[in-house]
Amino acid sequence: MNRMSFAECSARERLALLLDPGSFEEWLPPARRVMSPHLAQLSVPCAFDDGVAIGRGRLAGHDIFVAAQEGEFMGGGVGEVHGAKLTGWLRRALLDKPAAVLLLAESGGVRLHEANAGLIAVSEVMRAVLDVRAAGIPVITLIGGRNGCFGGMGIVARCTDRIVMSEIGRLSMSGPEVIEASHGVEEFDSRDRALVWRTTGGKHRFLTGDCDELVEDDVLAFREAAIVAISRKDASRPVTPEALGREHAVLSQRLESAALAA
Repeated sequence: MNRMSFAECSARERLALLLDPGSFEEWLPPARRVMSPHLAQLSVPCAFDDGVAIGRGRLAGHDIFVAAQEGEFMGGGVGEVHGAKLTGWLRRALLDKPAAVLLLAESGGVRLHEANAGLIAVSEVMRAVLDVRAAGIPVITLIGGRNGCFGGMGIVARCTDRIVMSEIGRLSMSGPEVIEASHGVEEFDSRDRALVWRTTGGKHRFLTGDCDELVEDDVLAFREAAIVAISRKDASRPVTPEALGREHAVLSQRLESAALAA
């Protein structure tokens, strides 16, 4: 199979190359025309799949659930229907017990057009992710799209068991443009590409421990990393008081380091 840039692929191209050939079964495909009712009311163009493909497939013979956000539609923004598809997909995983759940995340966060409906949808996705993890089913996030993974989806990604990124991928709560708009260019210059990637980029996230594995910008590299992640004995890492304590200790160390650097 030829090497292909993960960042340059569409959501369905990534699924076709990532999964075992011909194994993807999509639920609520574009032909079903399950679309956001809010965008049409605002005369905003809609997508027949509302910007996300969900379903099941096989990865190196493992039966998995997989979803891929389409960054070319509204930057992968989450609205009511988009979020409901992800939540329903995760709840189905609790019933079918796949070997793993794989999320190909590419999103700028909640759609401003859908405001509260999008925020509620993201919160439901977070809860569903934690429920799946509590059931012992590993949830793995792949981030390598050109739009990065920001806002509510950035939080969702950090709620999963493992994150795999490329250097092109970006992960953060607030995107560079949002920070600049809120606090001014003096606080964060979103046009400074070096600044953006050394604060939100895949390599930075790997070095700070927010990303478990750093791979090349190649779909096959992501596939190989996902196979390894699924096959690990500790693929599932349920949230426990001890695990939360370790996470809080890491965050405390970061705050202390930031204070010293300032």
